[in-house]
Amino acid sequence: MPKQVKLALAAAEDKKAEEITVLDLRQAGGFTDYFVICSGTNPRQIRAIADAVMEALRLEDVRPAHIEGYERSEWILLDYFDFVVHIFAPQTRLFYGLERLWANAEAVPL
Repeated sequence: MPKQVKLALAAAEDKKAEEITVLDLRQAGGFTDYFVICSGTNPRQIRAIADAVMEALRLEDVRPAHIEGYERSEWILLDYFDFVVHIFAPQTRLFYGLERLWANAEAVPL
Protein backbone atom coordinates (compact mmCIF):
# COMPACT_ATOMS: atom_id res chain seq x y z
CA MET A 1 0.00 0.00 0.00
CA PRO A 2 1.43 3.43 -0.92
CA LYS A 3 2.70 5.76 1.81
CA GLN A 4 0.03 8.39 1.13
CA VAL A 5 -2.77 5.85 1.52
CA LYS A 6 -1.20 4.71 4.81
CA LEU A 7 -1.07 8.32 6.00
CA ALA A 8 -4.75 8.84 5.15
CA LEU A 9 -5.63 5.62 6.91
CA ALA A 10 -3.66 6.57 10.04
CA ALA A 11 -5.28 10.03 10.14
CA ALA A 12 -8.76 8.49 9.89
CA GLU A 13 -7.92 5.98 12.63
CA ASP A 14 -6.61 8.80 14.82
CA LYS A 15 -10.01 10.51 14.61
CA LYS A 16 -11.79 7.27 15.55
CA ALA A 17 -13.24 6.56 12.10
CA GLU A 18 -15.35 3.42 12.08
CA GLU A 19 -15.54 0.47 9.69
CA ILE A 20 -12.38 1.43 7.80
CA THR A 21 -11.88 -0.41 4.54
CA VAL A 22 -9.23 -0.05 1.85
CA LEU A 23 -10.05 -1.38 -1.60
CA ASP A 24 -7.33 -2.03 -4.18
CA LEU A 25 -8.91 -1.07 -7.50
CA ARG A 26 -5.85 -1.57 -9.70
CA GLN A 27 -7.10 -4.89 -11.08
CA ALA A 28 -10.78 -3.89 -10.98
CA GLY A 29 -10.61 -1.39 -13.84
CA GLY A 30 -11.20 1.60 -11.60
CA PHE A 31 -10.40 5.23 -12.32
CA THR A 32 -8.11 5.32 -9.29
CA ASP A 33 -5.83 2.82 -7.57
CA TYR A 34 -7.33 2.74 -4.06
CA PHE A 35 -10.44 3.68 -2.12
CA VAL A 36 -10.18 4.41 1.58
CA ILE A 37 -13.71 4.08 2.95
CA CYS A 38 -14.74 4.87 6.50
CA SER A 39 -17.61 6.18 8.59
CA GLY A 40 -18.08 8.85 11.21
CA THR A 41 -20.90 8.94 13.70
CA ASN A 42 -22.02 12.55 13.11
CA PRO A 43 -21.28 15.50 10.79
CA ARG A 44 -18.74 17.00 13.18
CA GLN A 45 -16.71 13.78 13.35
CA ILE A 46 -16.98 13.28 9.59
CA ARG A 47 -15.48 16.75 9.01
CA ALA A 48 -12.81 16.10 11.67
CA ILE A 49 -11.77 12.91 9.86
CA ALA A 50 -11.61 14.76 6.53
CA ASP A 51 -9.61 17.60 8.11
CA ALA A 52 -7.16 15.14 9.68
CA VAL A 53 -6.62 13.31 6.39
CA MET A 54 -6.07 16.57 4.50
CA GLU A 55 -3.67 17.87 7.17
CA ALA A 56 -1.62 14.64 7.29
CA LEU A 57 -1.22 14.68 3.52
CA ARG A 58 -0.63 18.45 3.37
CA LEU A 59 2.40 17.88 5.61
CA GLU A 60 3.71 15.69 2.77
CA ASP A 61 2.89 18.54 0.32
CA VAL A 62 -0.04 16.58 -1.12
CA ARG A 63 -3.41 18.25 -1.60
CA PRO A 64 -6.68 16.83 -2.89
CA ALA A 65 -7.49 17.58 -6.51
CA HIS A 66 -11.16 17.72 -5.62
CA ILE A 67 -13.32 17.81 -2.48
CA GLU A 68 -17.04 17.09 -2.42
CA GLY A 69 -19.65 17.03 0.30
CA TYR A 70 -17.77 18.90 3.02
CA GLU A 71 -20.63 21.28 3.87
CA ARG A 72 -23.34 18.61 4.18
CA SER A 73 -20.96 16.09 5.76
CA GLU A 74 -23.01 13.01 4.89
CA TRP A 75 -20.39 11.82 2.42
CA ILE A 76 -17.11 13.66 2.05
CA LEU A 77 -15.00 12.66 -0.93
CA LEU A 78 -11.31 13.61 -1.10
CA ASP A 79 -9.84 12.88 -4.52
CA TYR A 80 -6.05 12.51 -4.59
CA PHE A 81 -5.96 11.05 -8.15
CA ASP A 82 -4.18 7.80 -7.21
CA PHE A 83 -6.60 7.21 -4.35
CA VAL A 84 -9.92 8.54 -3.12
CA VAL A 85 -10.97 8.88 0.51
CA HIS A 86 -14.69 8.42 1.21
CA ILE A 87 -15.97 9.44 4.65
CA PHE A 88 -19.60 8.51 5.19
CA ALA A 89 -22.41 8.91 7.66
CA PRO A 90 -23.49 5.32 8.44
CA GLN A 91 -26.87 5.51 6.69
CA THR A 92 -25.35 7.13 3.59
CA ARG A 93 -22.69 4.43 3.43
CA LEU A 94 -25.36 1.73 3.53
CA PHE A 95 -27.38 3.46 0.82
CA TYR A 96 -24.49 3.82 -1.66
CA GLY A 97 -22.77 0.54 -0.80
CA LEU A 98 -19.39 1.23 -2.43
CA GLU A 99 -18.01 -2.07 -1.16
CA ARG A 100 -20.87 -3.84 -2.94
CA LEU A 101 -20.48 -1.76 -6.13
CA TRP A 102 -16.75 -2.50 -6.22
CA ALA A 103 -17.07 -6.13 -5.11
CA ASN A 104 -14.51 -7.15 -7.75
CA ALA A 105 -11.86 -5.00 -5.99
CA GLU A 106 -9.52 -6.62 -3.52
CA ALA A 107 -9.97 -5.59 0.11
CA VAL A 108 -6.58 -4.74 1.60
CA PRO A 109 -6.03 -6.44 4.98
CA LEU A 110 -5.54 -3.83 7.69
